[in-house]
Amino acid sequence: MSPDLFAQPVTNDKPTTGLGLRAHLTFRGNVALGRHGWLRLTPAYSLALVRELLKPSGPDEFVLEPFSGTGTTPLACASLGIRCHAVDINPFLVWLGNLKLTRFDGGAARALKSAAARISEKARAGGAHSWKPDLHQIEKWWDAPTLHALAALCDAIRNPTRDRADNVDSLLRVAFCRVMIQSANVSFGHQSMSFKKKGDEAGLFAETPTQTANRIADAFVVAASEIADSMVIEPPTADCRVLLGDSRDLPAVLPASEDRYTAVITSPPYPNRMSYIRELRPYMYWLGYLSDGRAAGELDWRAIGGTWGCATSMLNTWTPNGHGEIPFPHFDRIVRDIGQGHALLGRYVHKYFEDIKGHILSLKQVLASGARCHYIVGNSKFYDTVLPVEGIYAAMFEDAGFVDVGVETIRKRTSKKELYEFVVHAFAP
Repeated sequence: MSPDLFAQPVTNDKPTTGLGLRAHLTFRGNVALGRHGWLRLTPAYSLALVRELLKPSGPDEFVLEPFSGTGTTPLACASLGIRCHAVDINPFLVWLGNLKLTRFDGGAARALKSAAARISEKARAGGAHSWKPDLHQIEKWWDAPTLHALAALCDAIRNPTRDRADNVDSLLRVAFCRVMIQSANVSFGHQSMSFKKKGDEAGLFAETPTQTANRIADAFVVAASEIADSMVIEPPTADCRVLLGDSRDLPAVLPASEDRYTAVITSPPYPNRMSYIRELRPYMYWLGYLSDGRAAGELDWRAIGGTWGCATSMLNTWTPNGHGEIPFPHFDRIVRDIGQGHALLGRYVHKYFEDIKGHILSLKQVLASGARCHYIVGNSKFYDTVLPVEGIYAAMFEDAGFVDVGVETIRKRTSKKELYEFVVHAFAP
């Protein structure tokens, strides 16, 4: 691996000082890179990092990505001609990932631009639009004129005036999502989305409703054109796909085949209580993947590390009952220390690693002998207790029989001096 990319050799020692935030190793490095930049989603991680980990790949490589998210790993593989299967429990992310992996014909870009132009003109006309997503406190996301304009645009996409291909329809929905989130009263200055303070966009509220409708329609045409132009940048050349399922039971999700996976490149959810479903809700509500808050919470509960909505109350009654003890020195003490600050957080950490242990045991069943595994993870801090995520992952891989396990520090994550990002490397026996 390139030393100027990772800055430190594989080691189980504590991180050295001097590692910067290295934005090119985060989701920010993907924004302008073809299909990787179609939507700005916080589950994304570094394309540069994935490409570096793919350098040793040969012609028979078969990659598995068990936490697909925005599809960074399968799309990187597809553009390099490497086979890849990915898994995600979120149906919206499965849809988006497979759309990115689609091999579009030469007419798709023209059809997308043409359809976007027609839709924008229909949306400018406005009219009465009764439907809007049942997103909690939707007025915090968009002011009334913007919401009305988005509803008109969504209605025009849902009700075409002429037939169009399914793939074009899906691309139009991605363009809508770009405009929807760009016009929302949210900030992405941090990895996690937050609402802007009132007055941050004071000039926006001086628009007339007609001006707002025109602005949204114009932005939609631009978004569709950018997506169309990006389709030819590093297009997929290998058959890769994202499968809907639970990574704690990979044999039940992955297709039966004599071919086993020769490499794993993934970044599982971090145990930091950042709910991905919270970040994805606006996309999922507008596109019909969610209809109410209960469904959002239940999906987050099924995901590893989820704590949104009712997932929190479910966590209150959770007790360990899965795959036995976590094989890391003083793990129980760490959980107790975190639980002294808040009992819920102690259970959260315990459940997270019990789920990951189940995943690793499941993973072992689908790998080829000697398969290399690379897990990008970040440590966490709860109150005064640092959670050594990388060390716990390494211990669980070793306990499951993996060999040559090592931890590599790649970057500092935030202004908190203790928080870093790592790659945990392991090889299947």
